[in-house]
Amino acid sequence: MESTPAAWARADTFLADMLVGTDPALEHALEAQRAAGLPEIEVAPAAGKLLNLLVRMSGARRVLEIGTLGGYSTIWMARAVGPDGQVVTIEAEADNAAVARASIDAAGVGDRVDIRVGRGADVLPTLVGGFDLVFIDADKESNTVYLDWAAKLGHPGTVVVLDNIGRDGEIVRDDSTDPKVNGTRAGLRMLGEDPRFDATALQTVGVKGWDGVALALVV
Repeated sequence: MESTPAAWARADTFLADMLVGTDPALEHALEAQRAAGLPEIEVAPAAGKLLNLLVRMSGARRVLEIGTLGGYSTIWMARAVGPDGQVVTIEAEADNAAVARASIDAAGVGDRVDIRVGRGADVLPTLVGGFDLVFIDADKESNTVYLDWAAKLGHPGTVVVLDNIGRDGEIVRDDSTDPKVNGTRAGLRMLGEDPRFDATALQTVGVKGWDGVALALVV
């Protein structure tokens, strides 16, 4: 089969159908997000399941999410932390946070989720540390700020997931004028050079196009 964006999306959908399946609460969250006019930039179903598995594999009980949007990824992780766990999620837009709160509550995990409304750079200094996993999926221009706080609020062994590092391959361009590309490059450089992290990254193709994710441990 020819490698094209349409083929990537078909294969991604096949994998999601085989390994993720359908879920009424998650489907409701996406429908509510669409109805509210929020951008369709949530993680793909297979990526949501990956976040769920990473939380469970690492035994994380306190999760920090930077970038709530409509709460889709939040629900995946809230389910994984268990009834005694907690997800603290930061969302800059109050309207987005309201959509997310309704969907998270409808999914039955509202008691595990603390939504903080405000800019990440303002909210992060107010949090108490000790997070076991940090998922960063917000404005790419602030990636280094978010990674710095992930290290400060984590501990040795904390898992850090930095989303959307592929940028259609533009990350190789040191002459890019795209702030999202430059913010991604700065985040990747930080993960490679900052002694607080041990990291790798994977390119992905699928329903979200040519993208990728970086995985790191706080050391």
